[in-house]
Formats: sequence, C-alpha cells, structure tokens
Amino acid sequence: MPATPQRRRTVRRLTIGAAVLAAAGLTATALPAGADTGHAARAGRTVDVQLLSFNDFHGNLEPPQGSSGTVEEVQPDGSKKSVAAGGAEYLAQSLRTARKGHPYSVTAAAGDLVGASPLLSGLFHDEPTIEAMNKLGLDVTSVGNHEFDEGRAELTRLQKGGCHPKDGCYEKGKKFRGAGFPYLTANVTDEKSGKPLLKPYTVWKHKGVKIGFIGVTLEGTPDIVNADGVKGLKFHDEVETINKYAKVLNKQGVKSIVALIHEGGLPASTSYNYKCDSPGPGDGISGPITDIAKHVTPKVDALVTGHTHQAYSCTIPDPSGRPRTVTSAASYGKLYTDTTLTYDRRTRDIVRTTVKAPHAANHVVDRTQPKAADMTSLIARWNKLAAPVAGRPVGHISADIAGRGANAPESPLGDVISDAQLEATKADGKGGAQLALMNPGGVRSDLAFKASGSEGDGVVTYGEAFTVQPFTNMMNVVDLTGAQLLTGLQQQVSGPNEASPKILQVSEGLTYTLDMTKSGAARVVKDSVKLDGAALDPAKTYRVAMNEFLAGGGDGFAAFKDGKNKYVGPSDLDAFTTYLTAHSSADKPLTPPKADRIKVVK
Repeated sequence: MPATPQRRRTVRRLTIGAAVLAAAGLTATALPAGADTGHAARAGRTVDVQLLSFNDFHGNLEPPQGSSGTVEEVQPDGSKKSVAAGGAEYLAQSLRTARKGHPYSVTAAAGDLVGASPLLSGLFHDEPTIEAMNKLGLDVTSVGNHEFDEGRAELTRLQKGGCHPKDGCYEKGKKFRGAGFPYLTANVTDEKSGKPLLKPYTVWKHKGVKIGFIGVTLEGTPDIVNADGVKGLKFHDEVETINKYAKVLNKQGVKSIVALIHEGGLPASTSYNYKCDSPGPGDGISGPITDIAKHVTPKVDALVTGHTHQAYSCTIPDPSGRPRTVTSAASYGKLYTDTTLTYDRRTRDIVRTTVKAPHAANHVVDRTQPKAADMTSLIARWNKLAAPVAGRPVGHISADIAGRGANAPESPLGDVISDAQLEATKADGKGGAQLALMNPGGVRSDLAFKASGSEGDGVVTYGEAFTVQPFTNMMNVVDLTGAQLLTGLQQQVSGPNEASPKILQVSEGLTYTLDMTKSGAARVVKDSVKLDGAALDPAKTYRVAMNEFLAGGGDGFAAFKDGKNKYVGPSDLDAFTTYLTAHSSADKPLTPPKADRIKVVK
C-alpha cells in the first residue's frame, strides 16, 4: 500500500602498537563480548567485518527528482547544506568503493527495496530493481510493508524468479531469475501452517567468520497496506520474533547477530550527519524503534532499521545496559551506512563493551563520483522498454511543486492531487463528491520543473506523474456524516497516529485549524472545520472521495471504513494525469498552490 512513514560504532581505538601490528597484516586484539577489561589475546584473534547497509530504496534506479533527491548536511560552522544524492549508478559505485581494502564485507538492507517505485521499475513489477540489487552485491534484506503491495505470490516470485503471471516476460528470450539474496520474513507467517512466508534468518560466512541476520517488518504492516496484499498472513511482534530466532542461531553456534528491522525512529535533526548521541536537551531519537531496541535481546549486536525514511546512527543500550548501534540510511539510495563489527574468533561474538558499541556512520551517495557502468547499461535497457509510456507529456508546471519533500503538514502537491481527485469524482454519475482526502504517504515525490530527460523544463511526463502516484489505487466516493468526517480528521493526530501524525491532504473548499500545542484529537479545532465556508454539520451527510486504501481504514483512519453507498471511480493516477492535462499548457502552466487550507498552530 501507500506507504506512510510511521511506526528501530565507536571503533576500538587502536594503540600505536596495535596500529603497527595492523600495518604488518595482523589484527588488533579485542575484549570478549560483554567484558570491560581483560588481557590482550594473541594477535589475529579478531577481525573487522564491514557491514554496509541501506533501506527504503523503493525502486529509485534513477536519481530522485527535486528535494526527494537531496540530503541535508551540517557544516563545521553549524550551517546546513543540501547535497544531491541517490541513484543506482552512484549507490553501486559507492558500495564498491567502500568495500575496497575490506576482505570481510557484507551488504544488507532493511526492507522496502521495491514498491511505490518510479515507473522505470514499477511498470515492470520491480524486476529492474531486483536485477540491480543482484548486480550491486546485496547479500540479504528484510521485507518491508511495500514488499506486500502486490501480495504474497508476487513477493515469492521476486524471491524465486519466473515471469509475471499476467504480463509475462518483458524481454524476448529472458526469464526473470529472481533475487540472488534472501528476503527474510521472520515475523510473517502463513495463517494456516504457522510457518514463515520465506526464510526467517540466514547466516553469512567468510573464512570462518559467521554472522547471523534476522529480518522482520513492522508488526503493523496490515494496517498500512491493502488487505489483499496480506491476505492469509499473520504479522508478529518484532521483539519476540527477533529474540526467538536469536536463540535458534545461538544453538547453531552463531553468536554474532544483526537484526534487520523495517521499523524506525525520528531523530531530533534531519541532517544525515547529526550526532545522535550528543547530550544536549531534546537530542537523540524517538519513535517505535527506541522501545524495540531497548527490548531486543543482548544476543543481537546491531540493529539496521528503516521505514521512517530518516537518517541516523545512534546508540541505544540493550537490556543488559551495553550500548548497541541502531542505524538507518534515509531512503531512495541517497545514503549508505558503514558499520565496523569486530569479530572475536574465540568467542565467535562481536566485541561490545559496557562503554563502546561498534562504530557506525552514514555516508552520502553523492553524484560527483563516476557512475557504475553496469547500472548505466541496466537503466538504459529498461528505459528503452518504458519509453513509449514514460515519455508522454501529461502537463506543464511553472515551478517545482513540493510533495514528499515539503516540510509542512500540507503540501502544494498534496493540494493538487486532492483537487484532481475531487474533480474526477464530483459530477453526477461519477460519484457526486463534495470533497476529497488524500493520505500523505501516497504522495511519493515532488514534481520538478527541471527536465528529467529530453522533454524540456516544466513538462510533466507520464513517468514523472507515475513516480508521484505509483499505486494506481482506485478512487472511492462514500457517504460520511459530518460527525464521521470530524472523527476521521481527529484520527490524523490521535490513536496510532498521535506520536507521528498523518495529515491528510484536502481538496479546495475544506479548511480547518490544527493546533499542535494540544494533544490527541483536541489538536483538530472542531469549530474551525468548514466546507466552502459553511461549518461542518455533524448530522449532515457528505460525499467524500478518497483512494481505496483510505476507504478501507488504512493508516489508522478507522472512521472511513463506515462509509456508505460506495462508488468506484478511476485510479488515482488517472485522476492526477487527467487533471494536469486539463489545467495546464505550455502557455499556461500550472502554478504551485499556496497550501493554505490547513492553518497550523505550533
């Protein structure tokens, strides 16, 4: 489903003597896991394993457009700089460069590699992305909620290979080979058999070193994907599942364990190089991953997380009090995390003391480096197949229209999309909608003025529109009373959405005040909700347009499940492209809306 970013290393300093040993090809000695002090063991007892990781790639083979393709970097003087980042050509090059000089290197991901993808990948059911992940050397990944967008059968096909059951093979004489790495689904089981959908864990081995990987997605996945995508599946508690399989791995003699968790947190700063463990007031990280990290067994040595699309490298104590790294590399391949795991050959565990955790840092996948030639070739090959569909102009804009990259509850692109959905469903016989609501997680990108190809600046192509609205959810129009509609608006900031609000994008005519100084449902000022200037009447029935995901109660909007007299309209993508074509031309391009429908009090 439409995703919503909702609800998871200080290298031991070498002494001068140890550095000399390292230069001579030997390895510094280490303390056994869990020990604070001790005598140095013989040289060669430990080896540094490089863990490279990323998350939430979402099929972004080409560099993401607009603000979706940048990361924020804090400068030495405290100022902040926006750095262009991302794209498979640069991610592959970054990872290959990082691996040089590291004989022990493993690459892992924390879910949402596919789903909500730009047209280049999404048009082909994400086969291009799986092919790219194979080429760049991914060793293992957990599933994320988006791996279930097209259901369990399609996820299984991505793992095992085979041509699409409806669309077939895309290239003559070529059969899709599937992922050359395991997708881990430890906490996703079949309702009937009770067995994990795919492998729950895997063990990476190299020259006697063994590291176990356990992969889970957030337990709440069924709440944020369409019901058909998770039919027949059960999702279990993340902590309980990880702890269960950590015991299994230990019994097999695997003492070094990394958890790949598609659940995350919210750091106090949006800068990728923010020092998460700095002691200032308000610093650190919040969100679901903090509670998960505090309860995952000490048997697990590092947590690689995702889902919130945030960048962080933090240290959170495990239940025994020892520090443990918790990392996330933002999204769309804009960053990768480099973690040093010092492996003790005698204990077969990762060295972690009560003072220091393994060292981890995020690095920018910058676009000034050379491109990986095999990725350039892959992108060109699939672009050629997609060109007849992707390059078709569907509209014109006068400037960037911020969507995913807007740092505000209401985005200009969210306004455009909700207006498009209202227009597509307001006529008699087409739903009779009076207003439209759009979930923010379904707005996947910005619309950038600068041309992404040869179409020219200001031209919106079908491929660019698809990147913004990739789910092709069908539009629904339902009857809701004013009271139900108000409850739905309150659910943006209460219940499961209180800690991380999901502010719906609203069509023109619907206005209200959001008071964030209050808590829970009280944040929506009741008397301020108006439609076309008239106060919302709790007893009156309104025709409300929304995508099928929202109409099914997705993202915590249970009130919308009670809608009556459902009308099914066009897809959200068709509504969007039709609106762009009708309301813009080369001479009169669409200008960004003011995004002033929701008044926010902070």
